Amino acid sequence: MKYTQLGRTGLKVSRLVLGTMNFGPQTDEADSHAIMDAALDAGINFFDTANVYGWGENKGRTESIIGNWFAKGGERRDKVVIATKVYGNMELDGASVWPNQDKLSALNIRRAVDASLKRLRTDHIDLYQFHHIDRNTPFEEIWQAIDVLVQQGKILYAGSSNFPGYKIAQANETAARRGGTLGLVSEQCLYNLYERRAEMEVIPAAQDYGLGVIPWSPLHGGLLGGVLKKEVQGGRRGSGRASDTLGEPAARARIQAYEDLLDKHGLEPGEVALAWLLTRPGVTGPIVGPRTAEQLDSALRAVELELSEDVLSGLDEIFPGPGPSPEAFAW
Repeated sequence: MKYTQLGRTGLKVSRLVLGTMNFGPQTDEADSHAIMDAALDAGINFFDTANVYGWGENKGRTESIIGNWFAKGGERRDKVVIATKVYGNMELDGASVWPNQDKLSALNIRRAVDASLKRLRTDHIDLYQFHHIDRNTPFEEIWQAIDVLVQQGKILYAGSSNFPGYKIAQANETAARRGGTLGLVSEQCLYNLYERRAEMEVIPAAQDYGLGVIPWSPLHGGLLGGVLKKEVQGGRRGSGRASDTLGEPAARARIQAYEDLLDKHGLEPGEVALAWLLTRPGVTGPIVGPRTAEQLDSALRAVELELSEDVLSGLDEIFPGPGPSPEAFAW
């Protein structure tokens, strides 16, 4: 495994991040523990989750599965950089939300941290991420809450997720004015070969402020994982984002061109999609969310994969980025 610093911090993390969103809803606890063991054995030390994972009637279930794994001992907790998130409400889907039970008020942050610590069966969270912007809570209040938690030893670093570039700037400028506040050290955003809009402003803002970029959905819901070949072979069909996109003839043609290019070079689509992200400026590591041990093995091969200039230029032709702002929409 290869490692890098998380943004401007001294924290060393693996170039692959183990995503746990499937733990509970699609992967049972025993298999989830086996995948975490395999990831740790392979050198992955950066695990990502969120308080709402488990979804529906089982919100919080994923954190509990991780907590039970930590409780097995064997230095599991000491070896892992654990990242979780706060924002969404923890009520059952469809239930009314009592005031102050979601988003980023100081009150909800305090409650949510304590609840996550209990489920994770740990005394601290390494990276505490804001899952979405909260337009009604000023950053002065958010940073006051975070400063208290850092002083209490409950969290070490704060990061963002799904923030636009201007909110990254706003958050860290507010932190700088307060003094003594480290501010955001990472941004977790939707970024992959097919969806490159983050290159316009989010990634440049993250780089300017020293945030590590952690892309989620690196295969765009399976779209970049050889979905057309799997259809022909009678394997698992695309669903969700992949299925919706393949319904568009122009998009389907691009995915076919992508798979044809990689087939020509004897490369696996899913591995190339991950390897491409590892070449991108500012990227700490993509989040991989394996449902099985085999999917984890495929992701691990991407770390060692060197893409030729011929392949990289071919990928840019099929999936051209938007270009930087303002040139992407002006001159």
